[in-house]
Amino acid sequence: MTPPGAWSLSRRLSAVFAVLLLACSGVSAWLQMASTERQEREVTQRLSLGLAAHIAGHAELMRPDGLDAAAVRRLFDMLMAVNPSVEVYLLDPQGRILAQAAPPGHLKLARVDLAPVRSLLAGAPLPVLGDDPRGMGAKVFSAAPLQVDGRNAGYVYVVLSGEDREAISAHIAAGSALRTTLWAMAVVALLGLVAGLVAFRSITRPLRELTGAVQDFERDGVAALGRAAPALNQVARGRDEIGMLGQAFVRMAQRIDAQWQALTAQDQQRRELFANISHDLRTPLTSLHGYLETLRLKAEVLDFDERRRYLDIALGQSRKVGRLAQELFELARLEYGVVKPEKERFALADLVQDLFQKFELAAEARRQRLVADIAPGLPVVHADLAMIERVLTNLLDNAIRHTPEGGEIAVRLLRGAAGVQVEVADTGPGIPRELQPVIFTRPAFASGGERGGGLGLMIVRRILQLHGSDIQLVPRPGAGAVFSFGLE
Repeated sequence: MTPPGAWSLSRRLSAVFAVLLLACSGVSAWLQMASTERQEREVTQRLSLGLAAHIAGHAELMRPDGLDAAAVRRLFDMLMAVNPSVEVYLLDPQGRILAQAAPPGHLKLARVDLAPVRSLLAGAPLPVLGDDPRGMGAKVFSAAPLQVDGRNAGYVYVVLSGEDREAISAHIAAGSALRTTLWAMAVVALLGLVAGLVAFRSITRPLRELTGAVQDFERDGVAALGRAAPALNQVARGRDEIGMLGQAFVRMAQRIDAQWQALTAQDQQRRELFANISHDLRTPLTSLHGYLETLRLKAEVLDFDERRRYLDIALGQSRKVGRLAQELFELARLEYGVVKPEKERFALADLVQDLFQKFELAAEARRQRLVADIAPGLPVVHADLAMIERVLTNLLDNAIRHTPEGGEIAVRLLRGAAGVQVEVADTGPGIPRELQPVIFTRPAFASGGERGGGLGLMIVRRILQLHGSDIQLVPRPGAGAVFSFGLE
């Protein structure tokens, strides 16, 4: 919504267009009037170009001893009576006025500039403007040399748009002609303004729709995109700047929606993580507290073996709490980027053999078999040795704890598309179907003693992500849990 007192873009464009249209109409009217005036002057001068020569042909204007003033006066009065629009002057060779028929007090100049006269006689393009002795500005004129006994006695100078004609023209221009011009300019400006407003409204319509969609998105969030989808799609189909802006907004809104959903999912996972950790901590802490309290209350009646059994159980629960706290701390450091992999090149086969020696006693205690299936000629990998050891340790520890006695835990190293593919498989009960989608994203606990996922698998996945890889739970009928990941 446009703030109070502020003009919308469409109104501002319309106002600017109206001002420009009026200015252009005014300039156009001025140019038209100037062109019309120039055309009228040219027509007048061209029609009367020989008038001065005709007057100069009257021999009675001059006598042998000079100018015949009476004859000149009669001729000038007769010409101006026949054609009141002209003013006739007789000039000497220097341009001084020798004779004229102007009323007393009307003559403002005593001399006429002869340069325009010479230009006209030389055939200059019309109209040629010269001085008006009555001080009315530059006028079109007719001129001809006056010859007496073969010598130049001066010029006949005829102003073709005299004082009376200028007064009548000004009166007419102030009347109907000016009104017609103004009305024509107003009609043209009005039609242009209406057409411009319609055009601006049509052009800015996609921008208004996009503005409304942005405002709805700001007010209602992602839910507003569904309502504005038809308008946004129409805007985005345009190939101009507004269409590109609409496409960018749609992409931005979709990205914000995806990020918002990801943040919501992460928040939900974090809540579930806290709930599950609280559940996982509450059980060993309750057991630890119970056995310690029993030892304190029955210390006098318990024999040595019973006290030792109670202490061993309490110590086991304490180790479980300590391990969970350590895993939680480790996961937090991985999640917040505190730990960075320090990569080096090493052979995964050597690491697997070292880990088998580490877990050999635990496997023998449960009568389990550790099997290493290593393909020949495997390349070395570029990774953080300690982190990958942690990954394999977590997977082997989980496999040993969840595989029944007499079972088998196998580690396979295969040649992958860009490195080494690792598989850790066991013959245990496997991962329940309902926990498989979330096994690597949050600690989950199965019911009825079935296998679930704890913080260890979350740590494994995060370490592998820091190496540009990921872990997958591979469905394999007849087998237990099979985990697979690749390293380059």
